Amino acid sequence: MRILVHDYSGHPFQAQLSRELAGRGHDVVHSTCPAYVSGKGNLAQDAVVGLRFVTIGDRVVLDKDAYVRRLFQETRLGLELARQVRREKPDVAMLGNLPIPTLVVAAAALRALRIPWVLWHQDITAVALKSFAAAGVSRLMGVAARVFERGEKWSARRASAIVVIADSFVRIHREWGTAGKVTVIPNWAPLDEIVPVDRANAWSAEHGLTGVRTVLYSGTIGLKHNPVLLVRLAETLREQGERVRLVVVNDGPAVPVIKEAAAARGVELTLLPFQPYERLPEVLGTGDVLVVLLAADAGEFSVPSKTLSYLCAGRPVLGLMPADNLAAKLLRQAGSAVFAPEESSLADAATWVREVLNDPGRAESLGKESRALAEREFALEQCASRFEEILRAASRTGK
Repeated sequence: MRILVHDYSGHPFQAQLSRELAGRGHDVVHSTCPAYVSGKGNLAQDAVVGLRFVTIGDRVVLDKDAYVRRLFQETRLGLELARQVRREKPDVAMLGNLPIPTLVVAAAALRALRIPWVLWHQDITAVALKSFAAAGVSRLMGVAARVFERGEKWSARRASAIVVIADSFVRIHREWGTAGKVTVIPNWAPLDEIVPVDRANAWSAEHGLTGVRTVLYSGTIGLKHNPVLLVRLAETLREQGERVRLVVVNDGPAVPVIKEAAAARGVELTLLPFQPYERLPEVLGTGDVLVVLLAADAGEFSVPSKTLSYLCAGRPVLGLMPADNLAAKLLRQAGSAVFAPEESSLADAATWVREVLNDPGRAESLGKESRALAEREFALEQCASRFEEILRAASRTGK
């Protein structure tokens, strides 16, 4: 098959899947959008026969806070993706992580070109926008939520097949009338690319973190996830008599918020932009405890992929997230801790972190269990076979 995979975010495991599909003899074009700022996977052109990496929006600078302007930008990106699809002429396409305007335009183009496609549904955007509106983040969010839900549902109905990352998504697709073509395939992380490394490594030395007790967060973070909780966690640890350095690896609107909060509270902070993907094992290895944030009302329809990378890295992990989230369930299976993403939980969360920091044997055991769980859950071959079967079936619908 000739397959076009568009992963708007450029995350690691999507690129790994494309490499695996190319290794199975398919002709794969893997498309991403570098304008979206996030931690990226291995998107380097390499010697894998049958695989090419391409991009859209190379000259676009997304303005996340200017909602109207961003709407036009994301619509233009959809047109650019449509042109890319027309040039590549795939037998089947698979789209993931797209903003709704981009998705709707791409879905319309695929329909006009009579190219079957698969929706890889990573987040249900309309649900997130409704929660923003309920929280009073913006008056526009209520209107946007209704409009975007219609666009998201319209696109889902035009997809030949849908892959969702958790069982909780099925309820929404049942409401939309699309549950009959849904397959649940949980996300994973690349075991061969994100591996455990020594706590004292070249990256920790470069940033003065060798021998320094660290609580580390690496990945995207939205303002609604309350990034100040990271600072408050470090402050609570200090109040409990434990001195730690908070390390945050991120680019985005949360950066000035974290910086200001740390300065106001006297929290020791190392704040760095996203690091090259090949250095991610060292980055994660530098954290004595790795932290995941997820807002309470995002728990059912979002599975933070950084959690999966953390498990691969073989570190103790603290989840400040809803208890019913799929990632929270994985953390508990690995013996790590999950607390509600609220100020009232920080004393208990800090106590757990302090216990781990002061018990090297327990920290080592938690790290080993994290990696062991990742190795049990993230086997690529089975996931790739399921995607291959779905793509084959979808491609036949266009013939």
